[in-house]
Amino acid sequence: MSLLLAMLLQVGPDPLGGAIANDDLVRDRPPRTEANGKTEQEILNPTSAWLQSCLDQIGADPARAHTMAQIRRGETSGADRVLANHCLGTAASELGLWDDARSAFLAARAETPEDETRARARFGMMAGNAAIASGDAAGALGLLNEAEGEARTSASAPLQALAAMDRARALVALGRGDEALSALGTATTLAPQASEGWLLKATLLRRLERLEDAQTAIEQAATLAPTNPEIGLEAGVIAVLGGREDAARQSWQSVIDLQPESLAAQTATGYLAQLGPAPEPAPAPSVEEPPA
Repeated sequence: MSLLLAMLLQVGPDPLGGAIANDDLVRDRPPRTEANGKTEQEILNPTSAWLQSCLDQIGADPARAHTMAQIRRGETSGADRVLANHCLGTAASELGLWDDARSAFLAARAETPEDETRARARFGMMAGNAAIASGDAAGALGLLNEAEGEARTSASAPLQALAAMDRARALVALGRGDEALSALGTATTLAPQASEGWLLKATLLRRLERLEDAQTAIEQAATLAPTNPEIGLEAGVIAVLGGREDAARQSWQSVIDLQPESLAAQTATGYLAQLGPAPEPAPAPSVEEPPA
């Protein structure tokens, strides 16, 4: 693994693209405290320590992190500048500055060596997601096609699957549902244990009115991630469209029971309200006593 990719991955997966369970790109481990109060990472790699500090700052004050990254980008070169653009793009995303985010991620990709295909693919995917968020699905598709190609060159199946999922989102936004379904087929083949791909596939199949196939896909997603509230919501939608109101109620109620304070639970509550109360069970037929 190259030095640049190692530094990029020490801080965990990118904040836009999500992550796959057991993703071979994730290299998280808790830092050990060393002498003088510094962590091992700060002693061995001050560059990635800066990136971690900048990304941490985004949670507290994204505007400040954005400024920090701009300053560092202007003062550095090479890998340091690449990682400054990484944080700049992430901070811009948090602030909803999607064009700025796209530009920063593309700059990071452009300054990453050609043979660093995994890192280049990750930055391309981040830029593509920013383009989708800005409403430029056509531009996003071009970026994600390139990112998927670099992921393929890197021979990382999990990374290829993530890129295929993002490409599917862009295709859906462009109204190209059949092509999006093909992309999700690629994703679920490359990463069959990733519930996100199956959830996206189920949602798209439902929108294409292929309810039986959607049910199969959502069952696979639920098997992989039984407590994911988004899966429970989608399972209920598929069930109610298929005329299975009791199953829909059970799915949505499970979302409420698992995470009662979540936004997903609020959505589930709204769905249940639209569906109305469950019908009262029919009374059991009376049995007449035979004459004595």
